[in-house]
Amino acid sequence: MLIKETAKSAWRSLASNRLRTLLTMLGMIIGTAAVVAVLGIGEGARSSVEGRIRSLGANLLMVRPGSASASGVRSGTVKTLTEGDAEALKGLDGVAAVAPERSGSAQLRYMASNLNASVTGITPAYLEVRSLSVASGVSFSDLDEQQRARVVVLGANVARQLYPGGSPLGTRLQINGNAFRVVGVLAEKGSGMGSPDDGVFVPLSTHRSVLFGQDHLSTISLQLASEERSDTVIAQLEQLLRLRHRLRADQPSDFEVRSQAEMLATMGQITGTFTMLLGSVAAVSLIVGGIGIMNIMLVSVRERTREIGVRMAVGARRGDILRQFLVEAVVVSLAGGVAGVGLGYGAAVLLSRFGEWATIVPTYAVGLALGVSILIGITFGVGPARRASRLDPVEALRFE
Repeated sequence: MLIKETAKSAWRSLASNRLRTLLTMLGMIIGTAAVVAVLGIGEGARSSVEGRIRSLGANLLMVRPGSASASGVRSGTVKTLTEGDAEALKGLDGVAAVAPERSGSAQLRYMASNLNASVTGITPAYLEVRSLSVASGVSFSDLDEQQRARVVVLGANVARQLYPGGSPLGTRLQINGNAFRVVGVLAEKGSGMGSPDDGVFVPLSTHRSVLFGQDHLSTISLQLASEERSDTVIAQLEQLLRLRHRLRADQPSDFEVRSQAEMLATMGQITGTFTMLLGSVAAVSLIVGGIGIMNIMLVSVRERTREIGVRMAVGARRGDILRQFLVEAVVVSLAGGVAGVGLGYGAAVLLSRFGEWATIVPTYAVGLALGVSILIGITFGVGPARRASRLDPVEALRFE
């Protein structure tokens, strides 16, 4: 019997009992839909995390103080980075811009509104390095930095909380009891850990002399001219800072360097691991669906024993019977897989549209789901098919 005729015969057999076929497919539909939806959620999470990391700035390197340790136990952050280090790093080949910063927490007050927020001291280069822009007003100038001006730029969320319905530009904002003039509001960047929307920014010199009195830096951000030269710049950077900090060859570095590519790779591995874990849990339902197919096919073999005997009596070979039942199992499994892909894609789209989670269903997820459906059909269908092909024709004809 030809494959085409076998497929037609299998489809007619399945169509003759639609309800049972649908119930048989149900396990595959649910399993495939779960896998596609989970992979869509995982891919969306990876894309979202990647976007947030890239939004920190293009071709970014970040240098932070290292952790002090005593007898192998970490005991806090060392205070080693200085403005002199930042100035020295500007001379490295491949570095487009350098933005030193200091951070601290302060109480903000405007009239009856109070808010505790992160206050960051920055230079004019900070906005360019971190890919930030001013939505209204202006940013700092080099003159503000030189004169230790008491001016402040607000994050979008801070501006909304302190000035609901009004413009903060030109107002006097109290920061730890010191009056600052609001000169600008940053464009909204989006929520997340360390989002600039939740902070306020003052000139670096003002942060040191007026607010906190800190001489050390919390971070030095470097914008590279090209991401391809990241490894070379990191090597030069580490050599320069170790020389400036007078570290011997046997001493560990008292600073840490993180690159944007490294952060992307790390977060990609984390989200990928969680996606695979959730996908594996969802794939268990595919196995359950395969077991359902096997059970129904075994019932079908018993119900159609006489039909099998008639087919053998008129010349059908054992291979033809095996092929027919195996094709039926694959058709049921593949049809359930196709319906499950549609259902899973729809669930991902609805979640993205009505929820707060972006989902992206990758092409490989569709191919994987359909491929697994075929494999499940073959794996769990071969047993019933072999049982049908091994029936004795005479005994099958006498079966009632």
